[in-house]
Amino acid sequence: MTIRPFREIKRRKTKVINVGKVKIGGDNPISVQSMTNTLTTDVKATINQINDISEEGADIVRVSCPDEDSSKALKEIIKHVSIPVVADIHFHYRRAIEAAESGASCLRINPGNIGDETKIHEVLKAAKNNNCSIRIGVNAGSLEKDILEDFKEPCPEALVKSALRNIKILEDKDFFNFKISVKSSDVFLSIAAYRQLSKVIDYPLHLGITEAGSFVSGSIKSSIGLGSLLMDGIGDTIRISLSDNPTQEVKIGNEILKSLNLRNRGVKIISCPSCARQAFQVIDTVKILEEKLAHIKTPITLSIIGCVVNGPGEAAMTDVGITGGGKGNNMLYLSGVQNEKVLTDDIINKVVSEVEKKASELEN
Repeated sequence: MTIRPFREIKRRKTKVINVGKVKIGGDNPISVQSMTNTLTTDVKATINQINDISEEGADIVRVSCPDEDSSKALKEIIKHVSIPVVADIHFHYRRAIEAAESGASCLRINPGNIGDETKIHEVLKAAKNNNCSIRIGVNAGSLEKDILEDFKEPCPEALVKSALRNIKILEDKDFFNFKISVKSSDVFLSIAAYRQLSKVIDYPLHLGITEAGSFVSGSIKSSIGLGSLLMDGIGDTIRISLSDNPTQEVKIGNEILKSLNLRNRGVKIISCPSCARQAFQVIDTVKILEEKLAHIKTPITLSIIGCVVNGPGEAAMTDVGITGGGKGNNMLYLSGVQNEKVLTDDIINKVVSEVEKKASELEN
């Protein structure tokens, strides 16, 4: 069931670049990415983690290449994964060249950290020769020394100045296949920097609140920061930076996009917090359903409401719905219409069956 959103976000128009098979910018869907935390030289572990990240719904994955063995390991890793790989490069220009030659779809670099113009030119030549895009990664924690001296501390203007300096380095070499980020661990600093930068460039922006923290605090900070920017139409690809399993980053990223009606993937559950009116254990039911429906990739809305106060109204706007009723007789709604009564003990199996059936119908 498609419900017209109260507000539709008008996205800022940006140039389109390719990160492997994924198009970034323009009218293309906002992509979600994460980063591996395995040793890249542990090829098997890295492949397994990338595939887990992909299965959770990531479009792109970043892999760290701190040394030659890591950058060259990409060649074997990329053979066994289905999503584009971004090579994370910080200082040594040779690592960037090796990563591009190993099949990376994108290089995450700070051109200003690579070295003199000759080295930068070699990196850009390797990127062009291997159809590899670039992400300029500006970070409040690693700004250029002279910029910090000018501004005394990280601030939006400092991040934007660094971004524009690095953009000019690429443009002067006739390289335009890049996106850019201006990240900070401070929500307000990040928002202000992205807003300022979006006014003066039309390259695609990669959004993130860097070093956001643990699952709970990091998810909240990222939701506030990225949500504010996305509601302004700013952002073409996102990463949620959490001190947690990378698959959790993907889950939160997709949930942020789903909540803003910017992208739909999987089951969107609308559920009440539960109270004394509930006719069944809503919280436990939702937790179980989240696990049992995690394999569904088709966009489907599901309402799980414990009583008849708000239940019928929510169920009228979802594909599948359960509203709590008296004496264990709960009402199942399909496409917003009452269908049949369901005993409390049968709710899980019935809902899973109906959601899977709906997904099959929509896929065919």
